[in-house]
Amino acid sequence: MNLDQPHLVVMGAGAMGGLFGGLLAEGGLRVTLVDAWAEHIAAMRAQGGLRMVGVGGDRIIPLTATTDVASIPAADVVFFQCKAYANEAAATSARHLFGNGTVAISFQNGLGNEARIAAVLGPANVIGGLTAQAGLVEAPGMVRNYGDLPTHIGEMAGGLSDRTTRLAAAFTSHGLPVTASPEIKREKWKKLLGNVALGAISAVTDMRSFEIMQVPELQTTVFRLVDEAAQVAAADGVVLDTEGARSVLMKLIDTTGGGTGNAKSSMREDIIRRRRTEIDTIHGAVAALGRTYGIATPTLDAMVAVVKGVEAMALAAGR
Repeated sequence: MNLDQPHLVVMGAGAMGGLFGGLLAEGGLRVTLVDAWAEHIAAMRAQGGLRMVGVGGDRIIPLTATTDVASIPAADVVFFQCKAYANEAAATSARHLFGNGTVAISFQNGLGNEARIAAVLGPANVIGGLTAQAGLVEAPGMVRNYGDLPTHIGEMAGGLSDRTTRLAAAFTSHGLPVTASPEIKREKWKKLLGNVALGAISAVTDMRSFEIMQVPELQTTVFRLVDEAAQVAAADGVVLDTEGARSVLMKLIDTTGGGTGNAKSSMREDIIRRRRTEIDTIHGAVAALGRTYGIATPTLDAMVAVVKGVEAMALAAGR
């Protein structure tokens, strides 16, 4: 296994998988994107790589793309950036890539992704990740980059390890700034606050993040979601700064010229494309954990119900 110049396989070449894989391929790493969306893969092959627009300019980034992970003989690192509900199937299909120290990293939103991947590949092969970056698939073979924001990886058990520090350095030197975190569980909960705060509201209103924060009633709902999630996190052993989270969200009001505040949630993209959302692994997972600890989460429960309704209509329309 090569931790300093790793061959990267990305399971799920949508917005974030395409963005991360594209940036690292542009930085000189060998990258293979894997996705079941045949039209997306075909477009990349036809144009000679992934087209990336937005931050960094409009360009084609040469890389390999396939719908068949079985055609890949080996990898050093595998990013899991498919939808969370597809983790077990994706891990099973990629199991032949593991066995010689290959590392799986989940950059997915929500709770429990690493555990589901580890159930297939083994806990020792899985580390956690998260990012504040945002991307969007604007057309087959084309991804928009909204900004250059922090990304972290870390051992789920906590502490720094040789592999996380070396991989973070390798990714950083090849175009994707990454920090190795000794507290990845805390970092993931902090990110989850933002996902919980804005994701479902964006999904059902078709609004961008800064637009949500400009509506007083929605802003109040955002803060209730943050407070409920923080209560669950505290019961789970992670005390979060809710005032700090509110401050970050308020700053989105002024982000009208670009950045992630100008983006809609990935959950909204799923609705638009008439796909199943990740509401169960984001809001639903936090609410379920809350029930385990005896914590009421009425606002989270309402968001789950509303998104499920919109999702059902979208899926029915797509049949």
